[in-house]
Order: sequence, then C-alpha cells, then structure tokens
Amino acid sequence: MLQFLILSLLALPLVAQERIGTIQVRVSTDHADWRYQPGQPVRFRILAVQDGQPVSGLKVTYKIGPEMMPAKIDQSATSTADGITVDAGTMTEPGFLRCIATVELNGKTYRGLATAAFQPEAIKPTQTDPADFDQFWAAGKAALAKLPIDAKLTPLPDYGNADADCFQLNLQNVGMNTLPSRFYGVLCEPKAPGKYPALLSVPGAGVRPYRGMAEMAAKGIITLQVGIHGIPVTMEQSVYDSLGVGALSSYNAFGLDNKDRYYYRRVYLGCVRANDFLTSHPKWDGSNLAVTGGSQGGALSIVTAALDPRVKGLAAYYPALADVTGYLQNRAGGWPHMFRMTEGPLAHRTSEKIETSRYYDVVNFARRLKVPGFYTWGYNDETCPPTSMYSAYNVIPAQKKLLLALETGHNNVPEQVAEVQAYLLALLKRGQ
Repeated sequence: MLQFLILSLLALPLVAQERIGTIQVRVSTDHADWRYQPGQPVRFRILAVQDGQPVSGLKVTYKIGPEMMPAKIDQSATSTADGITVDAGTMTEPGFLRCIATVELNGKTYRGLATAAFQPEAIKPTQTDPADFDQFWAAGKAALAKLPIDAKLTPLPDYGNADADCFQLNLQNVGMNTLPSRFYGVLCEPKAPGKYPALLSVPGAGVRPYRGMAEMAAKGIITLQVGIHGIPVTMEQSVYDSLGVGALSSYNAFGLDNKDRYYYRRVYLGCVRANDFLTSHPKWDGSNLAVTGGSQGGALSIVTAALDPRVKGLAAYYPALADVTGYLQNRAGGWPHMFRMTEGPLAHRTSEKIETSRYYDVVNFARRLKVPGFYTWGYNDETCPPTSMYSAYNVIPAQKKLLLALETGHNNVPEQVAEVQAYLLALLKRGQ
C-alpha cells in the first residue's frame, strides 16, 4: 500500500512556481560623477532588475531631454541582461539633461531616471532683481515690528522627553490685510537652567501637524518648529487633510497678482516673527541663532537668513521657490512651477504675477545672504529641479558648502541628515 501511494504521488504533475517581485529600473550615466562639459556627448544605460538579477525581454520606454522640458528623444527598446545603452546627445549650455525610463509589467509601471549635469556652477538665474526689493521688505518688517509679539504658550507634556519641555506657541503676525493674524509652532526647550542657542525649523510644502524637535532640544538647543498657515499645529490629521484639498489647496498661488497680498508675504514675515520670539526667550544665549528646512523649508531658510540679521547661519535641503521664471525662458523653474502652464485654469503667465514673483523668488534673497550656509540636494529632483537650485546657489556671496547626493530625488538619505545635524550643532555651539 505504501509503495502504491509513493508511486501515485510521483505520478502527479509538477506544479509551476510563480514568481513576483518589484522591478527596479536603473538608469545611469557613462560618467561616474554625472558631469559633462557643454558639447560633450552623454550615454545613458538602462537596466531592468528583479530580485537583484537583470530581466530581459521587457519593453522599455525612455524619454530624454532637458529636465522638466518636453522630451527630445522618445523611444522604446527591449531590455537585455546587459542593459540598453542610449546615445542621448548633449547640451551646449550649462544645465541638466535627464533620461526617464519606464517598464510595464502585470499592469504596473516601474520608473527610473538619471540626470547628467553640464557645468552647473555656471547656471545663471532668469529671475530679475526689483530696484525696490530691499525697500519692500524693510517696509514689511517695519509693519511687523509695530505688532506686539503677544506669545501664547500651551504645554504639550506628551511631546517632550526627560531633558526637554514642549509647548504649542502662537504669535501675533501680519495678516493678508490690515488685520493681524497668528503664527503657530511647537517650541521645545532644555529643562536644565542655563543659556542656549536657538534653532528655527521651517516647513516643507503642505498642510500638516508638527511635533517639534525635542531630541534636538535635549542636546541643549532651543528649537521652534513652525507651521505657515496661521492655524494650530497640534490638531487631528484629518483637519489638515481637509484643508489641504479644500480651503488651502494651491495656497502657493493665492494673491500672486499683487505683491502686497501674495500668500508668502505673511509667511516670510512670520518666520522673522518666530525669531523675534526666540531672541527674546529668557534661555537664549544672546548670540547663536540658525534656521533650517527642506523644500519650501529650504526656501524659507534662505529667505529668513537674508531678511533677519540675527540669524548666524542656515542649512537648507533642496530649496523650492527658486528661479520660478525659468519656464518663461524655456528651461526648468522652481517649485511651485506656477509659470510652467501656458494655458488653462492653472496658467499664471500674466505680467502682474510675474512681477510679484520677483519679490518672493529665493534667487533674490540668495543674492543678499551674508551668513554661512550648508546646502544639499540631488540631481534627480523633479520637484525642485537642480537648475532652479543652482540658479540660487550660484549667486550666494556668503560662505557656502554644497553636499550632493546625486541619485536622490526630492528626498534625503540618512547620510545627508547626519551631515546637516553635525553642521548645525557645530554652528550653534561654537564658542560654548
């Protein structure tokens, strides 16, 4: 009987094992540093990989052109174990040439990209500097100074730790009209008596709550992490989700046709107001103040450091709002890309809106920086294109350091964060 059972099992048909896994589309340049001289040809290599092994026989579609611009090459090929090598041409001026490759399998699309740099240090901004730029912002700061800080603190015991106390803070700020508004954030301060440096953390784009920087405060730094929308920053996530798709949807374009009513006027001055509070804090050491943030926060870091002489340094990840007029010159512009569309309901290419952008573009604040700064980004950023970021970076007259994480997009990696944290700690604790 046992022999019969064994023979019966051996006679059963073999069941095929199915395999599933994410496809990685790896795109690379033929220069290890991703850099080229104008006129020098670029070759991209495209490799489809699954479970660490090359995959052959898949249709690969690739598009190549200056970043954020219509593709000049739009073709497809079949993947091989050795990858596909594509002649991408070149660029004759400083800028970035990008290859985006996609593969479709089982109803899913997988994507990868690489971006070749052509003399990025020679990129010049398209944005122009208004003759009354300094007077405009001096008037804004004067209006802010007339308003009492009127700080209100609410303890947040669950946000702190053994060495730091946290509070929701709201301050009086300029408004969109003659009435003042409020500016909210989470303050974290060392529990121990003493005098400490201060760090302002400014946010990326969007509408969200914040929990502050208790870990940094525990290291002996007064921190203030702010929101920009004039609403409390400790509510339920659902509240911010509703605002993000409702009343605050596309906030970055509100009032763009009038420099005195543009949304970011209240935001930029609110960051100065946050520093008004930090420099009046009884535990502040009276000297050391820095600002940091990424994306929109990278922009606000540059803006705040340029507007406020009390700031001694900054660290900015992939700054937004830089050289937004690039699209008017047929090249990439910075987030929020308001001038990318030429028609339709999202088009903003009017003379009034272009004029307003001159007073808020990070390029024109970068020209005025006087304090040291640490900057970091990657070449594959499709939210804040490197062309726009270099447009600002290249005009900074102050001491500056750039850390590149070439393959990153609009994100950071732990190594970047560690470098920024070390920079800020050294900057803020010098002389202590």
